[in-house]
Formats: sequence, structure tokens, C-alpha cells
Amino acid sequence: MSTAMTRCTQPGCDGTIDGGFCDVCGLAPAPALAGAGPVSQAAPVARPGSASVPVTSSAGSRAGSRGSRSGSSRSSRGSLGAGLVDVPPVPARDPATAVLADPKVPENRRFCGKCERPVGRGVDGRPGLAEGFCRNCGNPFSFIPKLEPGEQVGGQYEVLGCLAHGGLGWIYLARDRNVSDRWVVLKGLLDSGDADAMAAAVAERRFLATVEHPNIVRIYNFVQHADRRTGEAAGYIVMEYVSGQSLRQILLQRRQASQSLPLPVALAYAIEVLPALGYLHSKGLVYCDFKPDNVIQTEEQLKLIDMGGVRPIDDDDSPIYGTVGYQAPEIATDGPSPSSDLYTVGRALAVLTFEFSGYQSTFQHSLPDPAKVPLLAEQESFHRLLRHATDPDPLRRFGTAGEMAEQLTGVLREVLAVADGEARPAFSALFSPELQAIGAAAAMDSGGAGAQDAAPLAAEVVAALPVPQVDTTDPAAGFLATLSTLDPVPRTAALYAAATGEPGTPPEVAGSAETRLALARSLIVTGDLDGAASTLADLVASGLADWRTTWYQGLRELAAGRAGAARTAFDAVCDVLPGELAPKLALAFAAEAAADRATAARYFQLVWTVDRSYVSAAFGLARMRLAAGDRSGAIAALAGVPETSSHYVAAQLAAVEIHVTRRDQAGVSPDDLREAAGRLSRLKLDTARQEHLTAAILQAALDSVAAGQALGHGQLLGSELTERSLRFGLEKSYRALARLAPDGAHRIELVDLANDVRPRTWL
Repeated sequence: MSTAMTRCTQPGCDGTIDGGFCDVCGLAPAPALAGAGPVSQAAPVARPGSASVPVTSSAGSRAGSRGSRSGSSRSSRGSLGAGLVDVPPVPARDPATAVLADPKVPENRRFCGKCERPVGRGVDGRPGLAEGFCRNCGNPFSFIPKLEPGEQVGGQYEVLGCLAHGGLGWIYLARDRNVSDRWVVLKGLLDSGDADAMAAAVAERRFLATVEHPNIVRIYNFVQHADRRTGEAAGYIVMEYVSGQSLRQILLQRRQASQSLPLPVALAYAIEVLPALGYLHSKGLVYCDFKPDNVIQTEEQLKLIDMGGVRPIDDDDSPIYGTVGYQAPEIATDGPSPSSDLYTVGRALAVLTFEFSGYQSTFQHSLPDPAKVPLLAEQESFHRLLRHATDPDPLRRFGTAGEMAEQLTGVLREVLAVADGEARPAFSALFSPELQAIGAAAAMDSGGAGAQDAAPLAAEVVAALPVPQVDTTDPAAGFLATLSTLDPVPRTAALYAAATGEPGTPPEVAGSAETRLALARSLIVTGDLDGAASTLADLVASGLADWRTTWYQGLRELAAGRAGAARTAFDAVCDVLPGELAPKLALAFAAEAAADRATAARYFQLVWTVDRSYVSAAFGLARMRLAAGDRSGAIAALAGVPETSSHYVAAQLAAVEIHVTRRDQAGVSPDDLREAAGRLSRLKLDTARQEHLTAAILQAALDSVAAGQALGHGQLLGSELTERSLRFGLEKSYRALARLAPDGAHRIELVDLANDVRPRTWL
């Protein structure tokens, strides 16, 4: 009987159709056959001998990694979901039920462990051999389990059967008869005669015993056992048994049910597992073969399994194990690195979140066009994150696992906030809060009219935007802290003296990147744009440039009135820091300066939705909506400023002004008047501002009555809704303002207004 199985016909996929769906991509067969060549799972990659290169990211590595959680198991609720999203738990499974009844390796997954050519394939309807020699290189192969149920390994591990076949061979379930009959996993070799596989196992034994992290499977032991047929000694790694489902299994189940894996859940998975990779990197190790198959969810915890590909970063001789479709493009020439590990996480996120046809094609290292993937079109920050993580240039990816986790968390907050409208603020490790709420001062100074003004001045924006945090490990950090209370001009002078190494300046301060970055900002704020350009150019020339250099270049361009160039710079920062809100806020102001109100509104709204502490975004969004004729939308944006904010009053004043100001000939509606009066009555204002706004509301009501509009019955700020009563109320406000006027001329002007508006009387 032939063992040939139906091949998946999706482009670039070499899976097998099982139960109507592919066991690799999870999709139903495509209408037309479009298969590529077979893809080896976890196959060794041949490359010329070359040292691994240290990788740094253009984003720098100042974002702190999340601390590793202690403990190796969690029986109750875990941290999966980063405290932001509920991830459905996967119930623990009875280990005995996971044993395969008939352990066989499908023919389409049989490859030579040395040359990667197909082996053990059927011909003319005859089944292929499970054991034999590769016709291409002569290397022996065997896909038959070496251990049988009941067999005792190492004198203490009783085999129950096979669990799965991995990149390095069969994996068995066993009981440890010496340690309370605990369940363990025995991981054997693909072929005991395979020197590379044996070397990989020996390497595992050497350094994996020191690995201990709650999200990494534990290695207990390494034992030798004689093959029952040949008598040859074979090695087995004894490791923790992890019950549950792999992320690949979870994905396939959802796709077979015509469902997708929710983006927040996929992001939560990556956030949970990145600290484990960061831990390995801190130990001088790289994982090499990250993919959904190698991550198990049990209850509410994730575990990295299959440590066969783990190797020291500086190991230039051992074979490299990985999976086509996930591996970074530089692996064959430069070898693995922490950066290539992060690349695999980005690729895995793409596979988990959308239909990524052809991702396992040998030369498919790019992401699909967002026009063809709705998720990428809808989730811009997620798309930016994937692009950054999978950049073909290792130096342009995330620098550390901690850095990537921080940005993933920011993207997750954004995705959730946009979905339900509930803000999810968080402290940024990279940026200060905004220094001023742009637009708030104008609203206070003009009694609210600032909300209707044109775009704020560039100088105001530059001085108010968040500032990149100082690297506390920099030698100049303490010196810069002493300058924080100085005004801009003396601060600039002190920074210039320090950056140029004037007598008395410590060498480490003069040569510090932080000193020069601080000088660049001070020069921009004080208007010395040429000096700022020179300082930034020196940073680039000295090799100290990172995303902060680009940020300050954007500020300089904005200050110079070159909004287009500023947008380009801030957009580049958003690419590097897709989870941060400060670059999006800057991009909104640059778009507003370029008169691109639609883009400005989109970014203002995004920032404001995620974090209500960015009050500049509320005022910016109100300006954009007002310019588009959406008065109610502008008021709603300002109304969202919480009462706990120090800018609450300014936002309410601006909202009142919008209520009573019309640009067309129609009068203010009764609803607007009542809403404005209600807002004013709830505010605790000084007498002058209270009377100013009272006069504005009564004047708007009087204008509406004069235009023939019926305002209904009742009162408005103590005045009946008739022309006569409104005139008396307005006269009263003008006379109250006259008594508070700071000078005689202003007082006379207000008295004249009071006299003009006073209705005619007999007295």
C-alpha cells in the first residue's frame, strides 16, 4: 500500500493535507497546484567558517529588559498577557494520552541529516524505506524509533512511547523511577551514526544544564543507552515534560475552525517568550530555531522547548540548526546572533497573525504588501514592528530581546486601546512626559479661543515635546542632571562649554554622546539651528548616532519650517520605536505643519486614545476636527481631558468657546448655549475669566435671538431667554469686567460696550 500523502497546494507550502487542512499552514488546498520543493524542518545550515559579529540596533539598547520571573512552574494564574489581555488557558494534558499509537515520520518530512536531500521516499506506488543510506551523499538514515515501551534507559527512565519526531530525532515520554515517578522527556538523535547530530547532543549536555528560566524547558540529565538492535551507544537528553499545546497546534485549530489568532494574543505570546531569549543571550547563547512549533502553552505559561539548536554565540564550528522561513538571511554567511533570534520572533509573529503565503520559500525574506493583508493595513504600528524585527540588515533590527519586548508591549497597548476606546497609559523608559500641553496655554490666555487658532508655532512645539531620556550609564548623566533647572540660554552655554572640552571639563563629559545630544536640543530650542546641525553631524561622523540623533534632526527641521523633512525624520523614529507614543505625537505636529490635517488627526487621535496624559494630542485633535467642520467632534476631544489633569480647565474653556463660536451665518443653537453654560457653571474660575466667558455666552445668545432664532424657555446664566433680559445680563458682565480692567483705556472700552448693549429704559 502506498504511503504517499496529499501535498498542500498553497504557494510555497510543503505541508500535507490532513482532515481537509494543511498540517503546516493550516489552510485548505488551493484551487490550483502550486507547490515548491520540500522544506526541511530544523535542518542544519552549511556556511563558510566565519565569526559571529556583534549586533547593535539603530535603536540602541537602553530599553531595559523585563526582569526574569522566578519559579519554574505556575499552578495558578500566570503572567501570560502582560496584565493587558486575557489569553485563553490551555488545560494540562494527561501525559500518557500524548503517546503516539503508531510512530512514523511522513515521507514528505524525511530528509538526509547531512545533505538535506529527500530520503526514504516511495517510488511507483511502493512505500519508501524508513532506514537506509542517502543516495546523494551515502549518509545513513533511520526514522524508526530506537526505544520501545517498557524499555529502561539509564537505569531509571522507563519509556512509555514516542511523543513526536523533531529536528534531531524521536522524542519519548518516560517516567523517572528514581524521582517520584515524575514525567520526563527523552530526546534521542536523528541517527546515532550522524556525527553532526551527536556533536549537537554533546554540546547540549555541556551548557544546557546551566540554563534555568521559568519559560525554558529544564534539562535534568544526559544518559547513554545501548541500541537494542545494533548494540551501539546512543545519547539521550532527559528534560522536563511540558504538557499543553504548541503555538502551531493552537494556530492550526483556529484556522481549521475558520478563525484567526487574535493579534493581542499573538503579541502576548511574544512578550512572554522574549525574556527567555534575552536570558539565553545574557548567558552567551543563541536559540537559533524559534518558531511556533517550539513554544508550548500549558495553562497560562509558555515554555521554549527543543533546545537542540541552542549554541554559544562564539561557536563557529558546530552545525547551525534552524527552519526555512524563519531563519534570518545572514545565517549562512555570518552565523546566528541575538539579532537573528529576534528576526525569528518577528517571522513567527507574522505567521501567527495572518495568512503568510510562501513564507517558507528560500528567498522570501520580505513581508507581504499591506494592501494584500488587511491586518497590516489596519495595524500600522504592528507592521512597523514586523519590518524592524525582520529587517534584512542585522544592524537595523532591535538590539536586545528586552528592547523588542518593550516595543511589543507598547504596540499591544495601542491595539487594545484602539479596539475598545479605553486608554492604556504606561511610563516610557525612553521618553519624558510632554513638557507642556501644546494649546492649553493659549486656551487659558484667550479664554478658550486658542482651540480655534491655526497650527501652534514651531518653537512652541519644539520646546514642549517629550525629550529622550538620558542614558543613566553615560558618564555625563550626573553632570546633565545639574543643568536641568537652568533657563535655556545659560543651559546652552554650559552644555557648549562641556561639549567642546573647555578647561575644567572632565574628558568623559566632553566626549559623551549624551552631552552632545543635550546640546543639540538646547541649540534647537534657543534658535541656533546651524549650531544644532553641526552638533548632530559630529555625532553621526563619530559613529555615535542612533534614533535620538534622528529625533533631534526632526526637531531641527520642524523649527526651520521644513515640515516635510521633519515628517521623514519622525517617521523613521516611529519605525525604530513602533510602541512609543512620543514619535507619533511629533509626527502629528509635523503633519499639521505640512497642512496634512487628515494624517495629523489620525496620529493625534491615536496618541490620545492610548494615553490621556498627552493633552497636546487632545488640543491637536480638536483643532483638526474643527478645521474639518466637526464641532461636536472637537468638543468631544476636549471633553476627554480628565478632571484630574492640570489642563482640565483649559480644555473646558476651549470647549465653551467652540460651543458659542460659529463661522457661518447661523446662530448658536439652544443646545450649544446650554451646554456652554453648563460647562462654565461647573468650573471654578477667577472672577475675570468667569465674567469674560459669561459675556461670550450671553453675546452668542443675543446674536441668535437677533437673527430670529427661538431659544425656548428658561434661563441662561441667570438671564431669561429674551432679548431684553439677555441685554441686561450682558451689560452686567461688561460692567463687572470694567471694574477688573488693568488700565483706564480698557475700562472705558468695556463701559462703552455695556452702554451699547443696555436695552432702552425710561430711566
